[in-house]
Amino acid sequence: MIAIDTNILVYAHREDNPFHAAAFARVREIAESPKAWAIPWPCLHEFLAIVTHPRIYDPPSPLEIAIDQVSAWLESPSLVTLGEGPGHWQTLQAVIVAGKVIGPRIHDARIAALCIQYDIRELWSADRDFSRFRNLQVRNPLAD
Repeated sequence: MIAIDTNILVYAHREDNPFHAAAFARVREIAESPKAWAIPWPCLHEFLAIVTHPRIYDPPSPLEIAIDQVSAWLESPSLVTLGEGPGHWQTLQAVIVAGKVIGPRIHDARIAALCIQYDIRELWSADRDFSRFRNLQVRNPLAD
């Protein structure tokens, strides 16, 4: 199963982003496929925080539009949302220690731990910081 990181979701949503067309096409392709795909819940939370933030985007996405976007992704019948459950702390702790993660990178470790817990085959991300998590295969689908 493939999971999608926040930055790919943001690029797919924001038409003013230079990677929009490619990201939109890739997310649409996976969302319309019968194969299971995933979005970690923290990525959906971060997506909402980023696209509606007036210091990041001028103008930011209106809250209603951003919420509609998340709802549209959640309507994909093949989508699996990844959230913390039993054993999450042990996985997160192992990821943090192995990657020597501190500070704001803890958020990335949380995403990595969720993907590892759910046996995600590949995380689509444009964030190179995920390379520190050796148990997670990361690929930028926009660089293909």
